[in-house]
Amino acid sequence: MEQMQVALWVVLLLVGMALLFDFMNGFHDAANSIATVVSTGVLRPTQAVVFAAFFNFIAIFVFHLSVAATVGKGIADPGVVDAHVVFGALTGAITWNVVTWYYGIPSSSSHALIGGIVGAVIAKAGADALMATGILRTVLFIFVSPLLGYILGSMMMVIVAWLFRRTTPLKADRWFRRLQLVSAGAYSLGHGGNDAQKTIGIIWMLLISTGYAAADSSSPPMWTIITCYMAIAAGTMFGGWRIVKTMGQKITKLKPVGGFCAETGGALTLFIATAMGIPVSTTHTITGAIVGVGSVQRASAVRWGVAGNIVWAWILTIPASAFVAAVAYWISMQLF
Repeated sequence: MEQMQVALWVVLLLVGMALLFDFMNGFHDAANSIATVVSTGVLRPTQAVVFAAFFNFIAIFVFHLSVAATVGKGIADPGVVDAHVVFGALTGAITWNVVTWYYGIPSSSSHALIGGIVGAVIAKAGADALMATGILRTVLFIFVSPLLGYILGSMMMVIVAWLFRRTTPLKADRWFRRLQLVSAGAYSLGHGGNDAQKTIGIIWMLLISTGYAAADSSSPPMWTIITCYMAIAAGTMFGGWRIVKTMGQKITKLKPVGGFCAETGGALTLFIATAMGIPVSTTHTITGAIVGVGSVQRASAVRWGVAGNIVWAWILTIPASAFVAAVAYWISMQLF
């Protein structure tokens, strides 16, 4: 009986860590949803975070749990996962989130979590316990999502420029200040739909490994879905102002028309990835779209040095979080 109580407390502790990660995910990635709409002056920061958080949460009613299934069952062999592995994975992801938030680097919370799972699983059972298909799809979209965001963002910019070629700049600005609310809402919807499901997935993985959910269940318990969407929306409410500055001002200067095109291109990319069940980085996606919009205007409009630093953070995310996760797994095994 006492062992069961201890096991329950361990599960509750790890669920709490997962929800903290989800909150930090929203906090860290709030910039992705609101940077363009803030930098163009369409909404004040306080208005923007409430707006984004609302759409983060209502994504619960829009998207199927395809991404949660990939994270929960498609990254590692469920038979290998235990509380130590989940602890290591979450520690690796949370540590990388804190470091990149502190330095204002828009890195990927999603890939930090995937890296954490990979590192902890390898520390326990070696690379053979990983599921190649899920890993390869996730790694592939590290490159595909910013490229797709870039293509769609630049295409939107070209189409809009042609459609509004006879419209005065002042009139176009008024139109796109309104339309940017639609594009920002769509992007925040995609952000909530893809990112909240990653935390749902790791909690599902934990519940399966501890016997609190059946391995053959088609979906996680409803309480995990609701709490994860609430956590990411709460994180977005508090925002990540260090990263807002980088995303909204340092890569390229955006006007409402550019913000609309970047958010629309990014939202379309997220909708596609979520429908395919692929956990992607909202940071990668919106950065690619912003760069695409800026480069259509002129190549010099993009601060390529800042964009290059961001890319280095992307490259380091999975190995860095995997290393921390492996160390955390080892420490957990020694202590418990």
